[in-house]
Amino acid sequence: MAERNHEVTQVQPLLTSEGALREPGWSRKLYQVYDRKAIKAPAFRIKEWDYYLVVGKDFAAAFTISDDGYIGLQSVSLLDFTQDGKPWEQTSTVLVPFTMGRLHMPHTTERGNVSFRNKKLDMNFYKYEGGRHILVEYKEFLDGKTFTADIKLDEPEMDTMVIATPWDEKKTAFYYNRKINCMRASGYVEFNGKRYEFNPATDYGTLDWGRGVWTYDNTWYWGSGNATIKGKPFGFNIGYGFGNTAAASENIVFYDGVGHKLDDVSFNIPKDANGNPDYMKPWTFTSSDGRFEADFVPILDRAAKIDLKVIISDQHQVFGRMTGKAILDNGEVLEFKDLLCFAEDVHNKY
Repeated sequence: MAERNHEVTQVQPLLTSEGALREPGWSRKLYQVYDRKAIKAPAFRIKEWDYYLVVGKDFAAAFTISDDGYIGLQSVSLLDFTQDGKPWEQTSTVLVPFTMGRLHMPHTTERGNVSFRNKKLDMNFYKYEGGRHILVEYKEFLDGKTFTADIKLDEPEMDTMVIATPWDEKKTAFYYNRKINCMRASGYVEFNGKRYEFNPATDYGTLDWGRGVWTYDNTWYWGSGNATIKGKPFGFNIGYGFGNTAAASENIVFYDGVGHKLDDVSFNIPKDANGNPDYMKPWTFTSSDGRFEADFVPILDRAAKIDLKVIISDQHQVFGRMTGKAILDNGEVLEFKDLLCFAEDVHNKY
């Protein structure tokens, strides 16, 4: 049986000559080298995306540039958890058919810029030494009004969460993903005359960088959050769902730049009278090793559904406040209270 939570530490090609993952597992940095040309799958099956979530005191903004083969999905979300006492969100999306690699997504997170431009949307993710810069102008974001963003994320040398996951049913299918938490955020987003400012003392951004070839029908669960605890950056990445995760989970806690690996974390989503998920009732999170235990009180369900028959996406990204504890490798207990974060349940067929 493969070692649970196997850590990859050697720089090497991600894929074998047959297009299979060379070494399934997790790592703190992007040691395994992604090469689109090494993939043994049609271009329309290759999925590449960069997703940023930046969370302020009582608001958040999210940005996606993606090339998912036969479709590209470029989106911007603005979430206001206090507007007129009622949480509010708007997600606007540009769908581009048959991108098939035309966006030239970088093969690494360490360098390279990502941009998308059309008549409505001008979105740019710039990488520079020690940080990242998000610049966005979305005309007619909502009601004919323009959304703008100018955000900088500080990226010091620190551990991150990298996962390389295979599928049993298709050897050339793989999920290669890096989550970068705890990037201090500065700058602003602006919409409808309201300017939302990020404070680098308290506010953070997260990057979800993914490359891979999936099987057709998948469900995943993912949660992430950041905060300052005892004056130091704290973050977590939790999730599970698709692929064979026998080699490693993607559950980890970050504190002061160091990653503390966790085993399995379960998302306990309440059910309604008919047995369906009731996303707006309080959730709990429990861990097999007892090192991550939390309660989660939802504020807003950013629900989105696309049904194009062949392509189906049913997403519930639920934002709320989490209270609980995380235990570091040395046994130190970190308690957090009302941490603004999200947890999601996503089912995709594409």
